[in-house]
Amino acid sequence: MSARRSLSFTLIVVATLVVAACSGSAKAGWTFAPAPAAGSGGTAAAAPSATPPAAPAQAGEVLGTLEVTGFDLGFKPADFSVDAPGAYEVKLINTGQIIHDVTFPDGTVIAAQAGQTASAVVNVPEGGLTFICSIPGHADAGMKGSISVGGAAAGGGDDHGGPAPATNVEKDENAPAYTLFDPAAPQALAGTVHDIDLVIEEKLMTVAEGFVQAVWTFGGTVPGPVIRVKVGDTIRTRLKNPDTSRLPHSIDFHSSQVAWNDEMTSINPGEEKLYEWTADYAGVWMYHCGTSPALHHIANGMYGMVIVEPKEGLPPVDHEVALVQSEWYLGPQGEPASLAKAAEGAPAPDYVVFNGVANQYLDNPIEVGTGKTVRVFVLNAGPSIDSSFHVVGTIFNTVIKEGVHLSKGNAGHWGSQAVDLSPAQGAIVEFVMPEDGLYPIVTHAFNFVGRGALGLFQAGDGDPKN
Repeated sequence: MSARRSLSFTLIVVATLVVAACSGSAKAGWTFAPAPAAGSGGTAAAAPSATPPAAPAQAGEVLGTLEVTGFDLGFKPADFSVDAPGAYEVKLINTGQIIHDVTFPDGTVIAAQAGQTASAVVNVPEGGLTFICSIPGHADAGMKGSISVGGAAAGGGDDHGGPAPATNVEKDENAPAYTLFDPAAPQALAGTVHDIDLVIEEKLMTVAEGFVQAVWTFGGTVPGPVIRVKVGDTIRTRLKNPDTSRLPHSIDFHSSQVAWNDEMTSINPGEEKLYEWTADYAGVWMYHCGTSPALHHIANGMYGMVIVEPKEGLPPVDHEVALVQSEWYLGPQGEPASLAKAAEGAPAPDYVVFNGVANQYLDNPIEVGTGKTVRVFVLNAGPSIDSSFHVVGTIFNTVIKEGVHLSKGNAGHWGSQAVDLSPAQGAIVEFVMPEDGLYPIVTHAFNFVGRGALGLFQAGDGDPKN
């Protein structure tokens, strides 16, 4: 492609899609203030608490006891019928691996940690009532139920079972500016034994211009920090879930070989866990939270990249970049991502992004030297959409995808135009920008380029005519 044609194509792409670009400029005030935590009087976004207090017992004679078993992720039985309205004891028996609760429309919350039982007295009106598990994502995953009186439909349907899934989210023109994620790949950690503290943080984050979500993170960023080691290294990760968190969380390193029901089990707020593993295989690997529903925890920001180099290391290059492709299924402003959207059989994310924020590298091109070697570590964290990673105007002369190696200078002089990555697959690609100019970073599934999967490499001053 000639310099003029390359630049013209780039400008067309950028001009067409710039309406979706994030502005990066701070604005005072919020049009949609995040919901305050119950009883706090503040304005920080609040998912339902992991240990909410139950409401005071209802007055009157207790007419019976209703036992409901909470498991991951459902209630059994989910529907009850009583003969008469009045006060009933509701007992929650949690046989799951994480906290669950039973939340009623009047504010009564019965919460039980894994393996525990809790109860409260609830007043069942003549029209019956519905209940949900209020832990984010659990109701969308199926944790809903009802208590009817005399066989009538409880609560007039599902009106009191929590908010309906959002079909669209209105943009907040006064949302805070996003925080730029540094795309530079870190150096490999020194030594052969690495102690890493990974602290979970639940926080507000601007994921695209005008859209704020209550994300769950490893280390306060989406994606989590890039961890880079070499084959044979020992990694001791101390996962910490602060007591300020509202949910249990966990971690699953795809680069490790450990039992799922050992290091990968969930920890509650205020707990921590040591996850020790050996880097036995080289590659670009995913790590993520595996707490049920894992789809929601990944879709809400809990993922990151591990780079494991061969024991002898990688050959030196001029620039190294780490890019993680992922999806946002927007929930209401200031609330977690929508599990209902993410769970659709034909996923349609609101945004597909590189390193957590829509179009951030369109606003802030990644600068490289003309004629210099660029190495990109790329991971598709999903959770559901395939990636066709492509840099317009270049050819990959080196590709290492899931252990399969296309080497530079091979006998047939083979190259690669795009790297196909299903969710949880990673690759290393290398290439050179042959002339000054702009080189778009995309997934070649172009229906998602317009939803945020667009960035730029800038070689030299970005002008091919100089």
